[in-house]
Amino acid sequence: MDSQFSLEEIALTIKQAQEFVARRVINREEVIEQAFCAFLTGEHLLLQSRTGAGKSLLAEQLFACIEGARTFRVQASKEQQPDTYFGGLDIEKLKTGKIFHNTEGSLVESEFGFIDEIFDANDFTLRALLSLLNERRLIRGVQNVEANIHTVIAATNYLRISEVTEAILDRFLFKAIILPDKDPLIQFKIGVQYSQHSNRIIAPTKKIPYNHLYRLKRMINGLDSTYEFRISAEMLYFTNLVIRHYEFARNRGLREKFKGHQSNEYSDFYISPRTQAKALDLLRALAFLDGRTLADSQDVRKLSLIFATAGLPEETHLFDKSFTAVFNSLNAGNGFEQIRTLIAYESLLEQIEKDPFILQQPLDKTLSNSQLRRSLLDWIKDALQIDHTVQQNKKVLESFLKNLIPVCDEVRELKNSLEKETTKIFQQIEN
Repeated sequence: MDSQFSLEEIALTIKQAQEFVARRVINREEVIEQAFCAFLTGEHLLLQSRTGAGKSLLAEQLFACIEGARTFRVQASKEQQPDTYFGGLDIEKLKTGKIFHNTEGSLVESEFGFIDEIFDANDFTLRALLSLLNERRLIRGVQNVEANIHTVIAATNYLRISEVTEAILDRFLFKAIILPDKDPLIQFKIGVQYSQHSNRIIAPTKKIPYNHLYRLKRMINGLDSTYEFRISAEMLYFTNLVIRHYEFARNRGLREKFKGHQSNEYSDFYISPRTQAKALDLLRALAFLDGRTLADSQDVRKLSLIFATAGLPEETHLFDKSFTAVFNSLNAGNGFEQIRTLIAYESLLEQIEKDPFILQQPLDKTLSNSQLRRSLLDWIKDALQIDHTVQQNKKVLESFLKNLIPVCDEVRELKNSLEKETTKIFQQIEN
């Protein structure tokens, strides 16, 4: 570990950089927060707006906050071929029938990229970019090399919908629509900035060292255990409940909007398992930005940064409603504690499935290091006489689950699933 690397110092530097960009690019705090979350998680950001809304200025001002990294810049067009992004073809190898790019100076060897008017690129080129953006690999013909890409910011004046562009959109975890702001005070502040700096990019006094940002990203992604940013089991379950509620609410809104239309006339709102999994990286990043190593419920509230489009308040508001509905449902009673208990029960089931011999041992011994121990053993003491036979242990576990009274529908759903899982595992053991 670099002796100069300090979580406290890099957190302060990132906060200062975020404030610096916000002073330079007026009234764009939400998308600036998205951008720094993209830097922390190694994800990509898509900016959409009408011409002249400052997308390029914002992107370049963000990149100016990083030192020790290469940035690739390109204006997309329909005439371009993949070698615009990957580097020119090696002519000698092409003569032998092999496609091989000289990647020096290309997007492949750059840590950051800015693609202006990305949807002006043809579908052939966009398709070639998919693995580069997602897997961070250049895969063309016989060439398969690792790319250095950390984050790409793309800008567009419009969305072009096709099978390929939908796949490209899925690669950009963070999305923002930048709408012109006609508020007189905002216009005045923009005018002041322009009169002082025109459209020049201003470097902050202190930049973020890229090697430190890269190490921090690996910690947030769980690839470096020097510092561990954690998400508890119950918070993970809660996160999935909120995401599901939001997805349902978005689709309910679509059905109401297109009432009387055929279902094939509009596309359902869909959150892919990949996006849902990557939300966990954002939870860890948000905990870090708040000076914590353990994610909490307020971090879950801010997942609107990826599930809602910045600049569209109605989407952010709907996500907040979903969060509030699920949180209040669990928090009204002891829902979070019940989820914690049921997840610990599920962990015990997994152990039993792997090693049925566990059922032949006293439960208090089996549960000595488990979160389930106090809840289950206190219940056993009050409800059952225990003799540690296999049948009795099965009865204890089944009865404990049966007698748990859920405080809300979300807990009831988890309990019902575990009752089915318990029956399945015990039947497997008996057979």
